[in-house]
Amino acid sequence: MSLAEGTVAFQNLQQTEVYQGQDTGRYTLTLSLEEDMASKLSDEGVKVKDYEGIAQRKFASKFPVRIVNANDEPFMGAIPKGSKVRVQYKLGDSHPVHATPTYLNAVRVLELGEESGDGIEEGF
Repeated sequence: MSLAEGTVAFQNLQQTEVYQGQDTGRYTLTLSLEEDMASKLSDEGVKVKDYEGIAQRKFASKFPVRIVNANDEPFMGAIPKGSKVRVQYKLGDSHPVHATPTYLNAVRVLELGEESGDGIEEGF
């Protein structure tokens, strides 16, 4: 298993992701990555996308993912956008068009982001 750290951009870990009205059947987590982490993934054959100058990668699983806090206790609820996390993932077989898939196994929440439950950042 490999590890990656990043900041939560999007997450669908409580229920499967819905894309264009269709349920994908996958639990997903998209991370914004620092340059060194993006390079590490690229070196492994993983396609890293650029979103407004920030490297991002989606990790996915067909099964519910174990989520823990920094103390290794179960994390309850949605992980707020902007939270710092470490993910454990497994690389799939390389594909000539889609590159190498990243299968999400577990998530550790290292630091909570500033977004509150209603989508409004605190302090405003």
